[in-house]
Amino acid sequence: MPDTPTGPTAPTPPTPPIPLAELLAREELGLRLLAGPAQADLLWVHTSEMADPYPYLLGGELLLSAGVLLKEPDTYVARLVEAGAAALGFGVTPVHDAVPQALIEACERHGLPLVEVPPATPFTAIARAVWRLMAEARHRELRRVTRAQQALATAAARPDPVPAVLHQLAAQLTGRAALLSAAGEELHAAGRRPAPEVRAALARLTRVVSPTTAAASPAPTSATDTLGDTHLFAYALGGGQGLVLTLTTGRREAGDHTVAGIAVVLLSLLAAPHQGADAAGRSAALVRLLLGADPADVAPLLGGAEHWTLVHARRSGGSGPADPLTAGALGAALGSALVDAGRGGDAVKVLVPGEDRITPQPGWTLGTSAPAPITALDLADGQASRALGRAVATRTPLAHHRTGSGLGALIPPAEAEAHARALLAPLTVTLAETLRCWLSLHGSWDRTATALQVHRNTVRQRIARCATLLDADLDDMDVRAELWFALRRL
Repeated sequence: MPDTPTGPTAPTPPTPPIPLAELLAREELGLRLLAGPAQADLLWVHTSEMADPYPYLLGGELLLSAGVLLKEPDTYVARLVEAGAAALGFGVTPVHDAVPQALIEACERHGLPLVEVPPATPFTAIARAVWRLMAEARHRELRRVTRAQQALATAAARPDPVPAVLHQLAAQLTGRAALLSAAGEELHAAGRRPAPEVRAALARLTRVVSPTTAAASPAPTSATDTLGDTHLFAYALGGGQGLVLTLTTGRREAGDHTVAGIAVVLLSLLAAPHQGADAAGRSAALVRLLLGADPADVAPLLGGAEHWTLVHARRSGGSGPADPLTAGALGAALGSALVDAGRGGDAVKVLVPGEDRITPQPGWTLGTSAPAPITALDLADGQASRALGRAVATRTPLAHHRTGSGLGALIPPAEAEAHARALLAPLTVTLAETLRCWLSLHGSWDRTATALQVHRNTVRQRIARCATLLDADLDDMDVRAELWFALRRL
C-alpha cells in the first residue's frame, strides 16, 4: 500500500539514520552483535533502566541498559519491538557479569539486534559516536543536496528546461523521472522505462496525489510505495493543472526527498502557467514603480487583474524561516510567481491575481487580505499581516481578513474615518496595532503576544499605555466596542 502523509507521524531527527553496522565497525567501542540482524537504522540513542521503557520511546532508538530491573526478558524484548526500538545495547557489569542467555534468545526470537557493551565502554561514548556518525552523514547529505540543487537550477536555465530538469533529476537519483498530465499521460520522461508491474504501481500512486481522482479531500501532495527492490514516489505539482511528478529508484538514500522537492518547485514554476505576466513584464513593472510610475499604470504589466489578494505566510510547526525555493513552491501552489521570500523571520508574501478565495497549504500558516485593486496594496498588506497574526495566535492554518459588514456599513465611510482618527489620535501606530490585535483576540495577553511576536509583559505595558492615553476603561464593553469600530476604519 502506498504511504501518504494523512495524519500525525512520530517526530524524526533532522539527520539521516545511522546503520548499526557503522557503529559496530568502530573498533574503539568494542561492541559485539550477539543476536538479531546487523541491518538496522539508528535514529536516536536512549538510556533507560526501567522495567518497561515502552511509553518513553519514539521508535528507532538504540536503547542502552545494564538490566537493573530485567525480570522477564521475553516480555521486555517484545515491548521494545512493539515500541519500534531499532536495537538493544546491553552493558555487562556491574549488574550482570555477562549478557543473560534468556535475553539473547528473546532478541533472536523477536528479531531485535542485541549488542554487547563491554565494561570499559561507557554509554556516553556510544552516544557520542552515534552523534558523530550522524553529523558526518548530515554533512555528506548537505553536500549531495547542494550539488543536486546547482545541477537542477542549471538545467532549469536551459532552452528546453522541463526535459532538462527531468533528465538531471533522474541522473541525481539514479532512476527514472516522468512528468504526467492530470489524465495520466506521460508528457516528458528521463531514465530507463520501468517494467509493466512497476508502471501499474506508479499509476495507482499517481491517483493518490491527483486532485482530480484522489478520494481524500484535499489530496496529499506526495505519496510513496515499494515494489520489491524498487522505490516509487509521486508528487503533485502546484499551479492548478493537476501535473504529477513520478520517480522510480532502485535505492533510497538520505536527501532523496529533498532533491525531489527542489525539482517539484522548479517544475511547478516551469510547467504551470503564470496567472500574471511573464518575467519580462514583471521586471518592467518593478522598474516603473521604482521610477515613480502610478500603480494603476503598472497594473497591466502584472497581468491586468482588476483585484489582487495578498497572502502573508509562515512555516508551520517551528520549521524555521522559508528559503527562496520553499517560498517559490508556496507561490506555485497558490498560482502566482509574484513571491517575496522575506529575510530572516519575516513572513513570505505572495501576490495572487484575482479574487478566488485562498485555501490552506500543508506546512504553512497563512493570512490573507481582502481582494484589493493594485492602488490599495498597502492596505492589503496590513490586512494580510493582521490575519496572519491571528492565525498564528489561534493556531489555525488560515485566517482571512474580515471585511466590514453589519451596522458599521450603515455609517458613511468618510464620517466613520474622521471619527476614528479623532478618537485614536493619541496613539502611536504601534500602540494602535497592539490594541487592535488585543481586541481581536478577546483581550488574551498570551495570544496577542504570539501574534505580535513580543513578550506578554510588553503587551500588558502597551495596553496600559493605551488606556492612559485614551483615558478609557478598557474593561468596559462599550468602550471596547467603540474602539474596535474605530480601529476597523483605519
